[in-house]
Amino acid sequence: MDGRLFEAARTGNVVGLLQLLEEDPLQLHAIALVSGDTPLHIASMTGHLDFVKEMTRLMPGFACELNQDGFSPMHLAAANGYLEIVRELLKVDSNLCRLKGRERKTALHFAVVKGRVEVINELLSSCPESVEDVTIGGETVLHLAVMNYQFEAFEVMIEKLKQLSKENLLNWKDEGGNTVLHLATYTKQREVIELLLCNDSVSGAVEVNAMNMSNLTALDILQGLPREISSGYIEEMLLYAGATRSQDVATPVLALPASRSQVLSNERRIVASPSRSPFSRLVDYFKFQKGRDSPSDARTDLLVIAVLIATATYQAGLSPPGGVWQDDSNPSNTTKPHIAGKSILATKDMISFGLFLFCNSSGFYMSLFIIQVLTLGFPLRVELQACIASMILTYTISMVTISPSGGMKTVFHIFTGVFPIALPFIAKWLRILLEKRRCANSLIGRINNFGQV
Repeated sequence: MDGRLFEAARTGNVVGLLQLLEEDPLQLHAIALVSGDTPLHIASMTGHLDFVKEMTRLMPGFACELNQDGFSPMHLAAANGYLEIVRELLKVDSNLCRLKGRERKTALHFAVVKGRVEVINELLSSCPESVEDVTIGGETVLHLAVMNYQFEAFEVMIEKLKQLSKENLLNWKDEGGNTVLHLATYTKQREVIELLLCNDSVSGAVEVNAMNMSNLTALDILQGLPREISSGYIEEMLLYAGATRSQDVATPVLALPASRSQVLSNERRIVASPSRSPFSRLVDYFKFQKGRDSPSDARTDLLVIAVLIATATYQAGLSPPGGVWQDDSNPSNTTKPHIAGKSILATKDMISFGLFLFCNSSGFYMSLFIIQVLTLGFPLRVELQACIASMILTYTISMVTISPSGGMKTVFHIFTGVFPIALPFIAKWLRILLEKRRCANSLIGRINNFGQV
């Protein structure tokens, strides 16, 4: 393209355009023979309406041309929100709104991506069928609106779908099998989900338990994301709309039964299977779930719990039940002798004091062990270990001090010396034992299910 012609298109200089055409009347026809931007592309991109009018009068065919990037003048005008230029181009050919460019995107797609609401209304008024066009990735205008956080454009599209009776597009799946609800849930766009599920006019048309190519429902996706403040509101809306996880969605059995009795047996088993109770849903909501809750959040929560347990058990050790004696006593026939600073409970009931000491000390040492494990690799690790060792030492001294002389003190000395060392091995042994039990129960359950089929 002649540099002067490019400059005229960029600045919207219609007079300069006509002067150049007087010098070379075939200049525009020569441009049509090569690929790239035409003057109409440049003017549509820069928003010069008068230049666009003159260019469509001289070369209306330019309106259908795609540049080297796969964009037509209509694409560029729609993306930039130039409503009057869009109207002018539609006068050339109303089907321009369905012209597919790069990635099979139309002007409506670009208008939605950029949130050009006025252009969206104009394009849909001129060509309502364009709402059904999808990109190379199978995305509708609704998908693009959600992916680009254009809620106002999404709201307009929902109203248009109702007017055109095309609510089926709400459940359209892209190449990954994701509906609009999947994408809105993944990006946690609460307004979009509320519009889909709580709007009486469209909520009934939304398949809340549709599964994508990964066999995930919207609820599965939400529970696989890190928890945020908005997660609770979104999950509440999904559950209220009847959302379930993919494992709870009823799917037809493809195997053919051998007899009618087997068919009836299968039907009875399906009907008899109880639905999940609200209490079960509540338990599932609060319990830790792999894939839904992030490991970092779980570690933080465990660390807080361990610190609270360590604090409570340490304080309980310093202030045992019943307190400590405040004075020494002389032996007599009616009262047992006691020494100031010793536990009152130990003097009166040695068995109860022994149980208290064992349970409290076990909780204290286990909580410190958990803190040790959860802080592996942390900075100032040596200093932290010194602090924990100091806490163990002060706790041990306190327990030895309040324990009465005799066998209990000896038992506690042995306990405090052996238990912290043996604790990692005990914890590992318990984990192995529980894992074996879980595997055995799982195997028994599979055998029972196999026997029922």
